[in-house]
Amino acid sequence: MTEPRGGKSGGAWDAYREAGVDIDAAEQAVDLMRAAVDATRRPEVIGGLGGFASAMALPPGLREPVLISSTDGVGTKTAIAMALGRYDTVGQDLVAMCADDLVCAGAEPLFFLDYVAVGRVFPERVAALVGSVADGCSLAGCSLIGGETAEHPGLMEPDEFDLAGFCVGVVERSRMIDGTAPKAGDALIGIASNGLHSNGFTLVRRIVSDAGLDLGEGYDELVGRILGPDTMPEPETAGLSLGEVLLTPTRIYSQAILRLRKRLNETGADLLGVSHVTGGGLPGNVPRVIPQGFGARLHPGNWPMPSIMRLLGVLGSLSEGEVRSTFNGGLGMVCVVPAESVETAITSLEDDELEAWHVGEIIAIDADEPRYLES
Repeated sequence: MTEPRGGKSGGAWDAYREAGVDIDAAEQAVDLMRAAVDATRRPEVIGGLGGFASAMALPPGLREPVLISSTDGVGTKTAIAMALGRYDTVGQDLVAMCADDLVCAGAEPLFFLDYVAVGRVFPERVAALVGSVADGCSLAGCSLIGGETAEHPGLMEPDEFDLAGFCVGVVERSRMIDGTAPKAGDALIGIASNGLHSNGFTLVRRIVSDAGLDLGEGYDELVGRILGPDTMPEPETAGLSLGEVLLTPTRIYSQAILRLRKRLNETGADLLGVSHVTGGGLPGNVPRVIPQGFGARLHPGNWPMPSIMRLLGVLGSLSEGEVRSTFNGGLGMVCVVPAESVETAITSLEDDELEAWHVGEIIAIDADEPRYLES
């Protein structure tokens, strides 16, 4: 059964409730999430919650607007959230997976719609999930203009949930980033991730299970026990448990990337390529934004590996190369800029409180050579 978010049932249906679906609970969840959704409203939004569809106008001033879209889910990171009973973070992961794909094409995220599937509607939990989606939308600069809450008794256990969604953005056709601009000698700028983001959690969960770790164990103590007492975890992990560190919401970069491009344009340069480092890690994503005949050469010594990835690497007997191809290796986004624009790019990102490094360069390669190299 699906209940359109904001729709009205006309009353409690006793037979439906006896079958496992509580429409009154769904309506209560809508009421609880309304303020969070309204807080994401952009001026282009038309109408509000309660209709059968959502409407949004395009921003004014575009001559040849192109709509860019992306869809994704959170994946098995939801299992960590369920184990901890935390419902207020993973919505940001969902938005990040979609909105930061759009900016790789140069698009500004406009609106987002989510799909929340639950075994049973607990209004406060659903409101927390959607509230975290709204938090992500605020960070991405887009409006949460609609969604769907689906209750699946008999198919999902009462405490189970899953999240999916999609985001739509817009870019002037002449401003699209399409992977054709990078050339040999251009620089690769890596932007720091804030942890695992939302990829590789099937392996994460297996490693945690095989090692017999307790999600409630203090993270700093665990790092000291596994990596040695001289290993200093990141300051932001102080006082957190392992489970809380694993649940760290994915960093959202879209607005900082758009500002970076503007800053480059002001100097007469441009942003030549943007790679969102998700499933497949650095080897699987960086080559996607450069033309055939060229490769990306990265220097892993130029940036730090987050402690959570070093910890999982040791426990899972993974090499550093395997960690960078399974997780993000410490870089959530990689941008291609002209070699002379490295300082401008890093300064712009630091102004947005993002750590960034010159992590590599574009090189010419032969047809039989790999498109991703490390040195």
